[in-house]
Amino acid sequence: MADPSTYRPRPGEIPAEPGVYRFRDKDGRVIYVGKAKSLRQRLSSYFQDIGALHHRTATMVRTGASVEWTVVSTEVEALQLEYAWIKEFDPRFNVRYRDDKSYPYLAVTLGEEFPRAQVMRGAKRKGTRYFGPYAHAWAIRETLDLALRVFPVRTCSAGVFKRAAQVGRPCLLGYIDKCSAPCVGRVDAETHREIALDFCDFMAGETGRFLTRLTREMKEAAAELDFERAARLRDDIGALERVLEKSAVVLPDATDADVFALAEDELEVAVQLFHVRGGRVRGQRGWVAERDAETTPEVVEHLLQQVYGGETGDAVPREVLVPVLPDDADALEEWLGGLRGSRVRLRVPQRGDKRTLMETVGRNATQSLARHKVQRAGDLTTRSQALQQLQEALDLEEAPLRVECFDISHVQGTQVVGSMVVFEDGLPRKSEYRRFIVRGDETGATDDTAAMHEVLTRRFRRGRAEEAEERDRHRLEDGDAPADEGARPARFAYRPNLVVVDGGLPQVNAAARALEEVGVVDVAVVGLAKRLEEVWLPGEEHPVVLPRTSEGLYLLQRLRDEAHRFAITFHRQRRSKAMTTSALDGIPGLGEKRRKALLRAFGSVKRIRSASVDELAAVPGIGPALAAVVAAELGSAAESAPAVNLATGEVVDDEGAAGASGAGDDART
Repeated sequence: MADPSTYRPRPGEIPAEPGVYRFRDKDGRVIYVGKAKSLRQRLSSYFQDIGALHHRTATMVRTGASVEWTVVSTEVEALQLEYAWIKEFDPRFNVRYRDDKSYPYLAVTLGEEFPRAQVMRGAKRKGTRYFGPYAHAWAIRETLDLALRVFPVRTCSAGVFKRAAQVGRPCLLGYIDKCSAPCVGRVDAETHREIALDFCDFMAGETGRFLTRLTREMKEAAAELDFERAARLRDDIGALERVLEKSAVVLPDATDADVFALAEDELEVAVQLFHVRGGRVRGQRGWVAERDAETTPEVVEHLLQQVYGGETGDAVPREVLVPVLPDDADALEEWLGGLRGSRVRLRVPQRGDKRTLMETVGRNATQSLARHKVQRAGDLTTRSQALQQLQEALDLEEAPLRVECFDISHVQGTQVVGSMVVFEDGLPRKSEYRRFIVRGDETGATDDTAAMHEVLTRRFRRGRAEEAEERDRHRLEDGDAPADEGARPARFAYRPNLVVVDGGLPQVNAAARALEEVGVVDVAVVGLAKRLEEVWLPGEEHPVVLPRTSEGLYLLQRLRDEAHRFAITFHRQRRSKAMTTSALDGIPGLGEKRRKALLRAFGSVKRIRSASVDELAAVPGIGPALAAVVAAELGSAAESAPAVNLATGEVVDDEGAAGASGAGDDART
């Protein structure tokens, strides 16, 4: 680890204005991002007596090799820039929040002509309104089943909706009056949207007006002796009341708030969040994160940034209750108010119902941390043991905290692709996965060892180039020239401690030769052979045999299997695409990019065939000579068969090829 005094800024060099700072390690990778009202005061605190710092902060400062900063005008700007950098660089010493499970939401797709209510997970989409999160998907379906009596909004998929419109008959829900059946014209689009909006208002907490309206209509029907309608309305009221019973009443009706609570120890912090809308708990979320250099107020600040930074303004409630106020609570309130479009209060509850609810959320956080400790204790011990065993068995200077594994996939030398998977601290880091299209030699031929040599050469050559770019960018930032704030962060510049290849001694020697040719001499290379699960080292006559019960061997097997899965998935995609033939295939001078350009311009082969030479030549990349060749080839193929998928025998519409896109050499997962 570095001595902080070697990169400590000179006295008076740090400005006293607000800003955002970044610590980088010896490889140029950002390891921590923070903000401060006064950069001079905050950064100076890191370079005091190292023994006076908290051990997590001391570890971060020792890991760093340089520090840089950007001055901004206000604290709110600093907050926004800090959030953007944390999201961009994913620093290892900033808290990384991980959901303790995948939470489903009740979503209403208001962006569609006929909005649909459904269970939805994953990233939130524009034009869709979300309610929750819920603990279980079945809880959403129970709520929907009850609410559809009163709000018969569409719940079917696009395929079912179109099929019902074609045959002129609604689905079962339409027959039992749990769908207004817009598919067959029972209601028009405007009426159906009003139903969907009423359903959203009810789920958002405006329950009183719907219950009042239904009660009034029930009494009117009874007064008119329409007892059948009165009975239906009575059942509707009962259904809505059962929906409300599923949400605990914790605060007065007009209260919209999010309640955060923490349970922490020296290593980890558990977070629980209760969403309260209309005084009722509408959803719950939880995270568990490893603690590094952040204090509790900083944890709360970055938690709020993550929860609300990617949301729409509607997701921010009027009040946010937290266990500890962040250092810059006023700036956070201003930022949250800008997202919401109105004032947001950020405070710590001291007494009353809100304090009681905070204690309840805190108990949930404590239980969540305890469960996580039990589940992770064995896993943490096992991963540490695996890394230590690999260090000892392979005679490495330090534990391989970052391991990259490479595999090649092909069928008899065709559609050759490579994969790179990354494990950090014994866990997969999927954002760092990469895949490669192997070019081969001049004839296009290649074998496993040549393909492995090419993939490793390209990966580490790219890494060295990015290292040079990072050094140049640092010199610009340190000098008078303006830094390129929009530059893409380097991905290959962070070297692994260990490279694993799928294969035996030939593949290992090819990988070692590639690293030597590129000039990388400080990265260990091993291979894992499938036959007897032997570990091969470059140039060694005999393999290293790890015990079958070794956790280190199990980690290598996981790496190998993940690299194989990733490679074969990409290979199948490439092979399936190659098996689809078109009338454009085989035309001299018409490569993949030019075929795509023609299909984008005309939409289908039929239209290309009917176009004139001048119209073809007007497409970018298609000159007059090539246009004449295309016209001649398609003219002679006017009666040719349609495009066919050779794997399935199905006819393929040429228009479908227009949207196809080939993967780049180094496409991301």
